[in-house]
Amino acid sequence: MTGVLAGVDLAGLPDHVRRLLEAGPDLPLRHRMPRPSATARRSAVLILFGEGPRGADVLLIEKSPRLRTHAGQPAFPGGGADPGEDYPVGTALREAQEEAGIDPAGVRVLATLPELFLGPSDNLVVPVVAWWDDPRDVTVGDPREVARVARVPLAELADPANRFRVRHPSGYVGPAFGVAGMVVWGFTGGLLDAVLEAAGLARPWDARDVRPLEVAGAGPAAAPGSLGEGGAEDAAAPTVADPPPDGGPASTVPPR
Repeated sequence: MTGVLAGVDLAGLPDHVRRLLEAGPDLPLRHRMPRPSATARRSAVLILFGEGPRGADVLLIEKSPRLRTHAGQPAFPGGGADPGEDYPVGTALREAQEEAGIDPAGVRVLATLPELFLGPSDNLVVPVVAWWDDPRDVTVGDPREVARVARVPLAELADPANRFRVRHPSGYVGPAFGVAGMVVWGFTGGLLDAVLEAAGLARPWDARDVRPLEVAGAGPAAAPGSLGEGGAEDAAAPTVADPPPDGGPASTVPPR
């Protein structure tokens, strides 16, 4: 069921999170998604807000460039549900722990947003909204799947200088963000665009600025609207974790 979860404590949440929870059932993106197929796989992503060293932020990962699909693409932590799992909340928390080292005990799950169908990968995705009560260092989980983990300041995402649209070779044109040395586009870019609007953080930006995806700096092109299985961070970027050469867990890289 979409909306704030029963019994959730909303004390101490910032205004932008409260606004998102109120507007969540009518997330602008929902009406632009097609109807799901009968074979769609149940999936979930975690939209984890917190208060970081550079202010209010949200957690993103960058997929490994070695993946067969969606290589190098930024995304929310997430993936497909396991059999018998507490879906979608349990799925989102498990994926965030596996991909970004997030301790579920330090996360307050607040709400679920309307499910979104991703036709190219046949996934039915439920965004799960959470607040990071006990933020810790972000870490790269399995470096075979995740290249980086970033706490991206919401102010950077809302900054018109970091907003543009990208054109995929397939003809798709959609919103994008140039933050933390990444180009955030596709499903994640569209969802972030809707979240900023619903949270009351969106600022006017030039939607006429449309850039070819390859030129924008994205990794190998993959179909937009899909959910898949070092250090070029900006000087004003969020806290970012990169995997070390030996492939072990990475600690937070402090801003320069």
